[in-house]
Amino acid sequence: MTTERVPNATWDAGWHPDPASVEALAALTPGAVVTVVKRAPSGAETTRYTARVVETFAPEPWIEVVATWGHGRLVVSGLVFEPGDTLREFFSAEHPFNAFAVFSPGGELRGWYGNVTYPAFVDTVNREDILVWHDLYLDVVILPDGATHLLDDDELAASPIPAADPGFAAAIVQARRDLIDAIPTLIPGFG
Repeated sequence: MTTERVPNATWDAGWHPDPASVEALAALTPGAVVTVVKRAPSGAETTRYTARVVETFAPEPWIEVVATWGHGRLVVSGLVFEPGDTLREFFSAEHPFNAFAVFSPGGELRGWYGNVTYPAFVDTVNREDILVWHDLYLDVVILPDGATHLLDDDELAASPIPAADPGFAAAIVQARRDLIDAIPTLIPGFG
């Protein structure tokens, strides 16, 4: 199953969430199974996996899904992903970023991985809810000791965005700052 829809959230001297996406994301209920799709900045699908919507302590309008890391060992700026790790993933149709808390199978927080994105949206294809997030280059890793690593500035700089729309490029950079500030609010005690 594919989803061809582009983000309905727009940038025009400010982020403008798509009202239908805000409503659709809010309608996802704990226990629901969703397919999560990551799109590259080009719009091409790069990742697809199954997750389950869970109750969350994150403030509205965030939703939380849980997935299991099913790939091999990966280390990004000191953040280790191991097979069997639990990813608590936070999405919003109103914010231009998402965040993943990575926990070991024993429940130890390994750290946070955050992505600057267009606000998330939900497509329904053949009764399957597909939660889509469209990457906008910049990422952040925050380790349990508070060490923060800013990633992929070179990718944004090499993209056409800074020349074509400097305001949008600045908004992407600001979104990463906002993401760093938001992470401690998503799981109380694990910020």
